[in-house]
Amino acid sequence: MPFTTLDNKTALVLIDLQKGIVALPTVHPAAGIVAKSVQLADAFRKAGRPVVFVNVAGGAPGRTEQAMPGGERPADWADLVPDLDRKPDEPLFTKKSWGAFATTGIEAWLKQQGITHIVLAGIATSIGVESTARQAYEAGFNVSLVTDAMSDMKADAHENSLKNIFPRLGETGTTDAMLALLGA
Repeated sequence: MPFTTLDNKTALVLIDLQKGIVALPTVHPAAGIVAKSVQLADAFRKAGRPVVFVNVAGGAPGRTEQAMPGGERPADWADLVPDLDRKPDEPLFTKKSWGAFATTGIEAWLKQQGITHIVLAGIATSIGVESTARQAYEAGFNVSLVTDAMSDMKADAHENSLKNIFPRLGETGTTDAMLALLGA
């Protein structure tokens, strides 16, 4: 279902647009995802709506069959890409899990602000974005997913999220459709 409306209290939540993640090989070029995310952030700011950033700096401690890449990460691996131009009053939540709600205070912050609706974009579609969307939906938030402002390392995982998962968690649409709703 395409976007229908925005709640009065809607926040943009950008997932893992950080130097280490943006450098990974993605299905859709990360530079384009960042550019669309910048458009969204600028429009949300202009509309007086919150912009929230999430980055990842570690993983959950559980055992998995597919090991996380090892080795030393550069010191700036978790730093947001500069193009996003994060403002001093815009929160940054650092997670150590796939979804932002499990290991950060984002849910409490959003509720404290009276936010009832989140708009999601970022990398990776099937990991950080999908996990955050699931957790937000389960926490009672309305969820909108900007599908051309996200990408994944695997095409089939990206497509599965877009076609099979996201329509069950919220509304999907393009950057242009979201900008139109914002009146940008």
